[in-house]
Amino acid sequence: MQLLNSFINLVAELADQPGVAALVVLLVLAAVSDLHTYRIPNALTVSGMALGLIATTLTAKVPATGFLHAAGGLLTALLCLIPLHALRVMGGGDVKLMAMVGAFVGVPDILPALLFVFIAGGVAAVVFAVSRRRVRRLMGNVGDIVRSAAAGALTGTSPAPAGMVSAGRLPFAIPIGVGTVAFLLYRQALSA
Repeated sequence: MQLLNSFINLVAELADQPGVAALVVLLVLAAVSDLHTYRIPNALTVSGMALGLIATTLTAKVPATGFLHAAGGLLTALLCLIPLHALRVMGGGDVKLMAMVGAFVGVPDILPALLFVFIAGGVAAVVFAVSRRRVRRLMGNVGDIVRSAAAGALTGTSPAPAGMVSAGRLPFAIPIGVGTVAFLLYRQALSA
């Protein structure tokens, strides 16, 4: 019971922070869109990036520093995830959605946020593969991606894994939303 009360208090504290409610609403809209269409609209991600830049800039003690943190978070997310997009591990909408998250959480918080998202995505992928009886295909794809990334690192290229057969489509906006909210709660708990 005490854990539930603590969780409710953390959520209430997060809701009082400017920008957090907007981020959560944007993440929910992206998840719903991705679940139904396997697409995240550019209008949502690009306007979300702009809103994140503005919100982070305006709520910072020093607006210029806030803008630099927001822009750094956005660019860090892009730089970390573009290689995954090049390897066909992650869709372009997912990359842009994480860049939007980066604009809201800023740098250096985007790195632990990415970790939370990757954990949520890994759990979702395993649950998806088990529920569809495609674990072997998932593990084969992970091996192909690792081999391709290693070859790319050695040769300085970014080859896509050859002949990879998908284990199925996972609307990754859902793990992005879950991981981001988990990170926000974790960050709030640390500062309390």
